[in-house]
Amino acid sequence: MSPADRDALSLSFLPVSGSRPVEWRISDELVDYETALREMDERVQRIIAGEADEQVWLLEHPPLYTAGTSAKDSDLVAPDRFPVYRTGRGGQHTYHGPGQRVAYVMLDLKRRQQDVRAFVSALEALLISTLWHYHIRGERREDRVGVWVRRPDRGATVEDKIAAIGIRLRKWVTFHGISFNVEPELDHFDGIVPCGITEHGVTSLVDLGLPVTMAENDSVLRAEFEKIFGPTVSV
Repeated sequence: MSPADRDALSLSFLPVSGSRPVEWRISDELVDYETALREMDERVQRIIAGEADEQVWLLEHPPLYTAGTSAKDSDLVAPDRFPVYRTGRGGQHTYHGPGQRVAYVMLDLKRRQQDVRAFVSALEALLISTLWHYHIRGERREDRVGVWVRRPDRGATVEDKIAAIGIRLRKWVTFHGISFNVEPELDHFDGIVPCGITEHGVTSLVDLGLPVTMAENDSVLRAEFEKIFGPTVSV
């Protein structure tokens, strides 16, 4: 068992007995950010009301920047490059665009664990386990959220961010989620200081020399998700 697998097992967020599988939804076309926010908000409200099942929605956005609740205006280096959206998720500035898998995770923590920090750690474990499938060691950092990859080929202390996490909760139902760099245009990150970190860069699976398709990575991500969060069903 890999370190990532052990980490995932220790952060199990399996639902209570008798819960329905999490809906696993994939959008093949680029999804407008405001449309995604509206649909996600409506879904969260229905989950809270007991009218809808939990869902993970996988998609890609057109190129854009988002500013979380901790974002600093000075970290928006090129405000006119792409549309900028203020959002209620935690975190700072981030980039979304084609080639980056965004997963909006809408889970009811009342059916799991009512522990926000543990939930964030579970999302990190999901990403770390997904990377381990490719024999890439993803790592968490105590002083910054997300998943990082060491780059010894570029220097002993160099590391790049490959995945970001930004969540929000409403009555213990989660929304927003994770972004995982499969093959985005990495120079699109130059218009911001990603997550407020100036001394490190960003990377992707393809940048690391792994020609992985989005569909292939989705399959791995789903398998690792089910280890931590329980069964899923395609919709």
